[in-house]
Amino acid sequence: MSEVGDDKIRIVKIHNGTVIDHIKAGMALEVLKILRITGENGHVVSLAMNISSSKIEKKDIVKVEHRFLKDEEVARIALVAPDATINLIKDNKLIKKIHIELPDTLTDIMKCPNQRCVTNKEREPIHSKYQVISHKPIQLKCLYCWTLVEEGHIISAFTS
Repeated sequence: MSEVGDDKIRIVKIHNGTVIDHIKAGMALEVLKILRITGENGHVVSLAMNISSSKIEKKDIVKVEHRFLKDEEVARIALVAPDATINLIKDNKLIKKIHIELPDTLTDIMKCPNQRCVTNKEREPIHSKYQVISHKPIQLKCLYCWTLVEEGHIISAFTS
């Protein structure tokens, strides 16, 4: 990235990969966490935070070269950046634009924070399943143990 003017930043285009745009300012690092992007996997990652935006006041952008997101990864992003857009780039061309939407139910997206939940038992491989109770702020309910997961605790559910 190079500075162009006092208030404009130029971000280098990628040839192949994923651009996650319109992330709420300050949430780009959370997006990287839930996608388990650490920089150790060899993908070139560009990150811009607190950029002026005409659509929202300030935004973050994440670009990951040579990596295309799976559907479950898009669902994860919806939990921390519900207004983001995902652009898939191939041979310097936009091949797909995804406007993120939080579905009504989420399956096998994250572990239940309740250690006694049946989905956390090793004997019975049951996939976690959540119902979205509220979109703003995001609130989820485990459909097995009814544990509520508040927006502020979603990231910790991915790292536990």
